[in-house]
Amino acid sequence: MNALDNLTPARVWHYFGEIMQIPRPSKHEERISAYLQAFGRSHGLETLSDELGNVLIRKPATPGYEQSAGICLQAHMDMVCEKNSDKQFDFLSDAIQPLREGDWITADGTTLGADDGIGVATILAILEADNIEHGPIEALITVDEETGLTGAGGLRTDWLKSSILLNFDDEDEGEFCIGCAGGIDTTVAIDYTTEPVPTQHTAFNLKVSGLKGGHSGDDINKGLGCANKILARLLWNAEARCGMRLSSIDGGNLRNAIAREAEAVITVPADQAEALRQLVDEMGAHIRHEFRTTEPALRIELCPTTQPSQLIDSNTQRRLLDALLACAHGVLAMSREIPNFVETSTNLASIKMRDGQIHIATSQRSSAESAKLAAAQKIEATFRLAGAHVSHGDGYPGWNPNPDSRVLKVGVETYRALYGHEPVVRAIHAGLECGLIGEKYPHMDMISYGPTLRGVHSPDEKIEIRTVQMFWDLTLAILKNLK
Repeated sequence: MNALDNLTPARVWHYFGEIMQIPRPSKHEERISAYLQAFGRSHGLETLSDELGNVLIRKPATPGYEQSAGICLQAHMDMVCEKNSDKQFDFLSDAIQPLREGDWITADGTTLGADDGIGVATILAILEADNIEHGPIEALITVDEETGLTGAGGLRTDWLKSSILLNFDDEDEGEFCIGCAGGIDTTVAIDYTTEPVPTQHTAFNLKVSGLKGGHSGDDINKGLGCANKILARLLWNAEARCGMRLSSIDGGNLRNAIAREAEAVITVPADQAEALRQLVDEMGAHIRHEFRTTEPALRIELCPTTQPSQLIDSNTQRRLLDALLACAHGVLAMSREIPNFVETSTNLASIKMRDGQIHIATSQRSSAESAKLAAAQKIEATFRLAGAHVSHGDGYPGWNPNPDSRVLKVGVETYRALYGHEPVVRAIHAGLECGLIGEKYPHMDMISYGPTLRGVHSPDEKIEIRTVQMFWDLTLAILKNLK
């Protein structure tokens, strides 16, 4: 029996199941884009695509709604591709396997892709339906939201006719999002040479694992551990106290995910092997105690390994470890206007070695453009002191809240009528495509909402089943009330 069987609304879960069968990593959306275009044409709907792979499907208004404002339903087709280290899975070819765990749907050792597959599935169910009331609909499904928002960033300024946009990329039922942070990526490359392993050295693999990971915007203020920062702390001390030498380092994967795992192959003089074990045991106990509440499954493991053939040169090692230890990670500033709201943050996302360089990916977010740039400059300065090459991405703008929004008023009134209590209205620290769309269509009236998701951008991603029905009912009622 399929984990999605007998769930309601049936057509939403049907399309979500179909979407899960289609590989759709960011920047590899060709198959899902083709699927969406085929869907639109098979239902006799005007279907367009652009050179990026974004898809736009138009559905006429139902009788009595012909004069209503046009409504754009918006979601992104790509997904974050993260898996447990022991899971054999190819995101370019394998289908996501859903599992039911009580009141939640999750996946077997991988990200689920409900971010934002459930939004896409909801749009398809609306486009297919012939028994709901709505004004003229445009369904905009974008590419590459997760690794740079380039689909929304490259959106044509003459494509959309709608004046209202419903973004389906929020992750908490019972809330409407009306603003988000802007972001920018800062990437680092450090050149290195190699040296032979000294005689009488013993090799180890040092690994940090068991962390929850999570979204580098939504989860950055939850006190979660960053595997890259923990590993850097251990390595810095091992170098200072045990003469540790570094052969390789690898941690994290995606710029918008908090690193869950990181590891390094290291050597120490044979007579320092026991001292290294004691150091890792002592520091590991302290670090696990620090994270005992938020990261109860944290593991720090030191295991003998095969002697490496070469080491990173000692000068680069020193500069690298200093920079990684000094590099900021986490919340940099809280909002001075909104209680308990993160204004500015940075994420030490990944560390990789390739082509004679150590590549480090970081991302900065802020609801204040000047603070976003200052955070990126802070990271640049840290790594320039280490002699690294530093570059910045183009970044993306935030979305300024409009508390007087008409669609927000309709959404709040509709939610209250359906569920008998007030929804939460807030801005979020994560990035949303609304900022870029609003930049291109400045008069667009927008809100973002969705069902409840947890653990997004990690293999713990899951979606609460009952909230999908609530999301569906709310969306149909909003469409009806926007007459």
